[in-house]
Amino acid sequence: GWNRGGLLSLWDNKLQGFIPISQLAEIPIVENDASRDEKLAHWVGEELDLRIIELDKSRNRLIFSERAALWDPQDSDRILAETKAGDVCTGCVSNICDFGVFVDLGGIDGLVHISELSWGRVNDPALLLAAYKIPLPLVLCVDKERARIALSIKRLQPNPWEIVKESYDVGEITWATITHLVGFGAFAEIQGGVEGLVHISELVESRVEHPSNVVDVGDRVQVRILDIDCERHRLSLSMRQAAQRWDD
Repeated sequence: GWNRGGLLSLWDNKLQGFIPISQLAEIPIVENDASRDEKLAHWVGEELDLRIIELDKSRNRLIFSERAALWDPQDSDRILAETKAGDVCTGCVSNICDFGVFVDLGGIDGLVHISELSWGRVNDPALLLAAYKIPLPLVLCVDKERARIALSIKRLQPNPWEIVKESYDVGEITWATITHLVGFGAFAEIQGGVEGLVHISELVESRVEHPSNVVDVGDRVQVRILDIDCERHRLSLSMRQAAQRWDD
């Protein structure tokens, strides 16, 4: 059977153990409870080769790993020795958390930090990775002493900020999509991966308590570009001044 966290397994027809989702050889990416149930049900009735990774007799706790059963004990040392910054390697998603995604490189996990998933804003790594059936992360750095590998997916794509100055001018009015609201303003994307801040004072002429009083996430609005800082990936925008232009 299965539950929210993984699969329930019967070993030797006597003992029930647990296989966390993150310890499966093929990690299912689940968007919701219905998706989780559908994907985990696929394993029911199958026989798996597993390795015991935790055994606590006093708590009747038996934890298995399919991934660990596939690894050679020397795999992690070999990957650390052979991998270098700039390499592009294949991997399978092993775990998704709020701060990023862990990718199994074949014996050791690397981390794609949430800031390295996409040039654009990422609110839910699981939804983004649904488009990546087989991620191809770029290796940013390898820390052999701490056995850590930092990965990036977004750097396999062109950096949209490199062409912003060629495509837009300060003072230009363009369309943008509201992506995120904070107390001091609203973030708006003018093209894929390039978003700027509409400060709360630049939303409308009148004073507002919160940006949500004026716009919602997903709204298409016109903005005037006030400043472009490609090196720091910052863009200052104004809805108020764009509206003034059309009023004039």
